[in-house]
Amino acid sequence: MTGWLDFEAPWALLLLPLAILPLLRGRRDSLTFPWLSWLPKDRAGHVVRMVWTALAVVALAGLVVTLARPGRPETYVQRVGEGAEILVLLDRSRSMDDHMLPDDWRSIDPSKLLYHVGRGPQKSAVARTLLSKFVAQRPEDRFSLMYFSNRPLSVVPFTEHGEVMQAGIAAGGTGRGLAETEVGRALTAAIETFDDRAYSGSRIILLVSDGGAHLDEETRDAIRAGLARNRIALYWLYLRSYNSATLSSEDDRWENAPEMALHRFFKTLHTPYRAYEAEVPEDLAKAVADVGRQQNMPLEFSERIPRQDYSHAFIGLAAVACLGLLLLRSLMVRSFT
Repeated sequence: MTGWLDFEAPWALLLLPLAILPLLRGRRDSLTFPWLSWLPKDRAGHVVRMVWTALAVVALAGLVVTLARPGRPETYVQRVGEGAEILVLLDRSRSMDDHMLPDDWRSIDPSKLLYHVGRGPQKSAVARTLLSKFVAQRPEDRFSLMYFSNRPLSVVPFTEHGEVMQAGIAAGGTGRGLAETEVGRALTAAIETFDDRAYSGSRIILLVSDGGAHLDEETRDAIRAGLARNRIALYWLYLRSYNSATLSSEDDRWENAPEMALHRFFKTLHTPYRAYEAEVPEDLAKAVADVGRQQNMPLEFSERIPRQDYSHAFIGLAAVACLGLLLLRSLMVRSFT
């Protein structure tokens, strides 16, 4: 049913005629007297009987309507805000459980730096903390969350409810990651989530990962075409590990590194791309803040208002009516004793 009210079990309304049973007079309601004129007028008793009957009707009707499960049907409300549709693609491979460099790493002797890496915070923990703040600071955005390691895992579909996204981010701290990092499969899956969505404003895939990949030509073509088709900007927050490739490096020893190969491919995209390299938590915080400053475009979206169940109101009404009947009954018993 459509409109402002519907019923999940409308067949139960067939029982509604039972509510008129209290209006029917039974034999015990009729008393025989030799002369009615001798009876005094019982105005109080007449009022009590009317109240009793009304309460009984309300109790039965409330129970029947409760069985029919009334409520307001699901609706969609068109909203206009300022922000973006942001899909967070978060790496949960085993390497993300490693530690970042400590904040004071530049003051440490390079020959001893390896022994100080463990003092830094865990990459995945830092990423979750900063992403949580990022979501909290952008209430107008619509967020989606997807984890990946050897395969992508969609955790939160696009939502404007920040508490749902926060719960999804917090869930990423459970257990340890897997060994593999399939960036190509993850990006392809992330792009496909936009395929069936109407374009309503700025779109971003925020890739948070500490590794790269050598993608085959078919995968590169699919990613390039998908980003262009859905008009998606790509931001890569690269959490650099100790003694791994630097994206801006021109050293020949990093020429074939997976991170460099992925970065070179991203630079060939026909859609906006920007990479942020983070070695310490402060670098990652600056990168997240910069992404937040860039994407504040007009955004139109439909907000889903879930169905509201009104059954509790009718069962409450029936309970109040039953309580009234019990009180009247107790008063009547006391009056005759």
